[in-house]
Amino acid sequence: MARKKILLTVTTYPLPSRSYDELVCTAGLLEDGSWIRIYPIPLSFLRELKHAGIVKDTKYTWIELDLEKRPDDFRPESHSPKDYQFKDMHIGEHLDTGTNWAERKKYCLQNVYTNLTQLIDDSKAPNNTSLATFKPTEITGFEIEKDTDDWKPVWKALQQQLTLFGETGEPRKVVPKVPYKFYYRFIDDQGKKARLMIEDWEIGMLFWNCMKSSGNDEKIALEKVRLKYDVDFRNNKDIYLFLGTTKEWHIRRATNPFVIIGVFYPKKEPQLSLF
Repeated sequence: MARKKILLTVTTYPLPSRSYDELVCTAGLLEDGSWIRIYPIPLSFLRELKHAGIVKDTKYTWIELDLEKRPDDFRPESHSPKDYQFKDMHIGEHLDTGTNWAERKKYCLQNVYTNLTQLIDDSKAPNNTSLATFKPTEITGFEIEKDTDDWKPVWKALQQQLTLFGETGEPRKVVPKVPYKFYYRFIDDQGKKARLMIEDWEIGMLFWNCMKSSGNDEKIALEKVRLKYDVDFRNNKDIYLFLGTTKEWHIRRATNPFVIIGVFYPKKEPQLSLF
C-alpha cells in the first residue's frame, strides 16, 4: 500500500460489466509523468465533488489517497483505493488551461509515444504497459458508426441492481447508452495506420449535450460532435491521445489492445519562421 498524488485526467464512459468495479475507469498521472489506473471510483462520487463545489472540475485536479495494487489485474498501472468511502482522499489544486495548458503539459507530456509498434511491443510481457500518452503524426479522419440504442437487458439489470461496491440497495439510475461509436483514424511517425474508438466520458457527454441543445435531433447533434472533434480539433488543436487497454483484450493479447480514453487538445502553437 502507498499514498499517491495523482492528477486525474481520464474518466471513461461507463460500460456495463459483470464485474461491478469495471463500470467506470479513472486514470491519471503521478508527478513523474507515469500513469496509474484507479478502480472503482464511483462516477456519482466524482459528480458529487463537482456539484458540491469541492472541485471546479474533476479532470486535471490533483488528489491524494492510499492505493493498493489490484491482485486480480496483471496490468502494472491498475490499483484500487484502500478506503472505498474515500475518507482518506485529499483534494488538491485544479490545473487550468492558462498559458495554453502549460501546467497540464508539464505532467501529461513527460512521456510521449510517437510509434504505435513500440507501444504495442511495450504492452506485451514483461512490461504489460496499459496506459500511455500518444502523439499521432497526423489525424486522418473522424468516424461515427451507429451502435445499438440501449444496453443489453442483462447489463441494464446489472447496473440497476448493483452498487459500485457490490452491495444491494436502491436501484440506481442507469447511465444512458450513447447509440453511436466514435473513432479517430491516424498515422504514427513511421506511417503505421490505426483506427481506434474514443471511449472517454467527455465525448459521450458532448453527444448528450448536443442532443439537448438540438431538441433531440440526432443528425444535428452528431454534426455538432463532428464539428468539434473533426473540424475544430484537427484544424486548431495540437492533439495528443490518452490510450488505454481493456483488461479483456489485453489478456487476449489482441493485435492492438488500446482504445482512446481521452483527448488532450491545447491550441496549436504558431510556427516560427526562420526568415
